Amino acid sequence: MSNDQILLFTLFGAVFGLLLWGRFRYDLVAFSALMAGVVLGVVPVDDAFSGFGHPATLVVALVLIVSAGLVRSGAVFLITRTLVDSTRRLGGHIAIMGSVGGILSAFMNNVAALALLMPVDIATARKAGRSPGLSLMPLSFATILGGMATLIGTPPNIIIASFRNDALGEPFSMFDFAPVGGTAAIAGLAFVALIGWRLIPKRDSGVGGDPLSDLSPYISELTLPEENSLVGKRLQDMMEIAEKSDVAIMGLIRDGKRRFGTGRNLELRAGDVLVMEAAPDALDEFRAAAKLDFMPEGHAIGEVVGEGVRLTEVLIPPDSRLAGRSAQAIGLSWRKRTVLMGIARRGKHVRKRLRQAVIEPGDILLLLTPTDTTEDVIDWIGGLALADRGLAVTQDSKTWLAIGFFGAAVLAASVGLLYLPIALGLVVIGYVLARILPLTEVYTHIEWPVVVLLGSMIPLGAALESSGGTELIAGALVGLTQGLPAWAVLTVLMVVTMTLSDVLNNTATTIVAAPVGIQMAAALDKNPDPFLMAVAVAASAAFLTPIGHKNNTLVLGPGGYSFGDYWRMGLPLEVIVVAVSVPAILVFWPL
Repeated sequence: MSNDQILLFTLFGAVFGLLLWGRFRYDLVAFSALMAGVVLGVVPVDDAFSGFGHPATLVVALVLIVSAGLVRSGAVFLITRTLVDSTRRLGGHIAIMGSVGGILSAFMNNVAALALLMPVDIATARKAGRSPGLSLMPLSFATILGGMATLIGTPPNIIIASFRNDALGEPFSMFDFAPVGGTAAIAGLAFVALIGWRLIPKRDSGVGGDPLSDLSPYISELTLPEENSLVGKRLQDMMEIAEKSDVAIMGLIRDGKRRFGTGRNLELRAGDVLVMEAAPDALDEFRAAAKLDFMPEGHAIGEVVGEGVRLTEVLIPPDSRLAGRSAQAIGLSWRKRTVLMGIARRGKHVRKRLRQAVIEPGDILLLLTPTDTTEDVIDWIGGLALADRGLAVTQDSKTWLAIGFFGAAVLAASVGLLYLPIALGLVVIGYVLARILPLTEVYTHIEWPVVVLLGSMIPLGAALESSGGTELIAGALVGLTQGLPAWAVLTVLMVVTMTLSDVLNNTATTIVAAPVGIQMAAALDKNPDPFLMAVAVAASAAFLTPIGHKNNTLVLGPGGYSFGDYWRMGLPLEVIVVAVSVPAILVFWPL
């Protein structure tokens, strides 16, 4: 063993020890290890920051931005309303989301499948009042498992197909992976849905929780436009939509007259103003679902909605310009292009129209403002901005445009027309140009600690490979398995490949392990197909750490996980994958 190999193995051991200890944040540990590798001379200076431009790092960053665009466009609300019930028990929710994620990831890149479903899962967690950390890791594992079933589901399968083409003159086809990968996926999904999620430590990620959740709901108003399909229908139909969004309709205003407590059979008319009680995110979801308009004064900011508008919560102190006056009296709409969306008054009802209601000290206002003038509006009012809880206005008119961009990119990447990072980059550009996602918010959606973790660990993994460390492991594996029966050799190959995949990324692991599998098959004078299939499944089954697979890295920040959380569910899952896959390989790919 060379000095470089000794140093690298020692460095990796120290990194994983510190990460499992959890005393220091994972990005600091990883970056410190990278710097130590450079100082010790095991990581070339020219390659020190290569991980930050690596496709895996870029994919993680781009997926987070694309996910934000899908949320902002209303695509997530569309899926949530048709697929997810926030009142469903957690186990049932995980089973449904995991199944959908597994099926999607079989026919599209599993990173893209998670990108589509992750914001749906987070939105559902918000509505259910629980931490998304309880369901994001199961969703990540489910999308990884589903990708094992087809050629295009995950990069290791594509690489294995090319190795088979070099070795036997013909690659694996689209569904050659299905008998083994599909069996492992079904067994793994069953474990995740029934048992696995119970092993996740319960901690608040900060995503599902709401620091202002104890505030009284806002009294708000929205208008029914002429072209709305609900015109002519009963108020009952509107209330059913409202209930799904956790909005309570208190009544409506028609021709300037309030009709609180109106019967559910009242026929809706264009121009009706709905009075409701709701939290800000529920209000926005209801507006998008029912295709309602802002109040009539909303035209004041209509032209800048595409450039970015922001929902802001502002506390009114006694010396505020608004205290003792109404929004209409101070010209809030025409002076500052700002719409008063709601008033929270310590549980008391607001008796007048919102824009005519006299604002009292202590009221909390929900304001819709242009993003670039929000601070100016708050200063002009003399209000105090509450903690930012990520409120945004859904661009529901661009839902299908956003889905179309994303779907086209996934299709292009799946059939090989575009490299996945390029395809996702084009989606981001499309979202910005189409004003689905404001340019000012693009970088705020990236989990930078996760980017630092991945960007730091990739050069260390590359150094381990270039120093011959992985070849050393492969040689030891060949020597260890001499004289063992074929099923035992396959088991050892899978276990070692899984272990490597938890440290390196799965693409690098496949490149290292595939030649080892072919060599082992030749040594045993056996068909190389079962060995290649074992490598394909094992390289994708990276469940012990957040760095083994991009999907695990993606949920690290939003789920509020620590480095040591993954093995709790991941270790038994890897055992199940091995236990199911080895017999399936022997049946479907005889030696």
